[in-house]
Amino acid sequence: MISSRALQYQYPDGPLLGFADVELPQGGVLLVRGASGAGKSTWLALAAGLRGASSGVITVAGQSLGELAGPARDAWRARHVGFLPQRLHLSEALSVADNLALAYFAAGLARDNRAIDAALAALDVAELAVRKPAQLSGGQAQRVALARSVLLAPKVILADEPTASLDDDNARDALTLLQATASRCGASLVVATHDARVMVALAQAQVLQLRGRASPQPGLVQESAP
Repeated sequence: MISSRALQYQYPDGPLLGFADVELPQGGVLLVRGASGAGKSTWLALAAGLRGASSGVITVAGQSLGELAGPARDAWRARHVGFLPQRLHLSEALSVADNLALAYFAAGLARDNRAIDAALAALDVAELAVRKPAQLSGGQAQRVALARSVLLAPKVILADEPTASLDDDNARDALTLLQATASRCGASLVVATHDARVMVALAQAQVLQLRGRASPQPGLVQESAP
């Protein structure tokens, strides 16, 4: 679950972004939408604990993120949040299996090769375990990154523009994969996008409409995507 109240983020020498309050139940789906620069990636970074809020409170998977800092926040994120960034950040020097193993390193846990194999198999990329990222297609790389993000059975999956630069067929496949993976993990799913195709595919999701700079009443938009 994700809960936020009066959440704001101030960029140094930049705008103050204000965000509507959110109440997303465990297993729910939230669509974060808005124009470029409205703060979609910033909101995801706050929910992932990659940035600390300037004011307000955000609680993710039962943890108030304002109570964590430094290594404790990093370890919490590694164990409870699956983050799929727009840029997949796969290490070119490592094999696919070793890229997944980074999730254990970040969480301070021992590597589990059987779990790595199972995660890859669940996303139909088990045969890619020994390849390097440069040997993968775009769709394969996205599946590998998703496998890494859910390896530790996160309670929340955050996806930033997951359909960017994808054609219609691959965009549909990516969204189906995200929803199926979240369902399998019992995780809440948050997708940040300005892609109309995503809004149609996630028409039943709760919607957080971002408008950028802080306003007195930013308002949570409780509606279906158009």
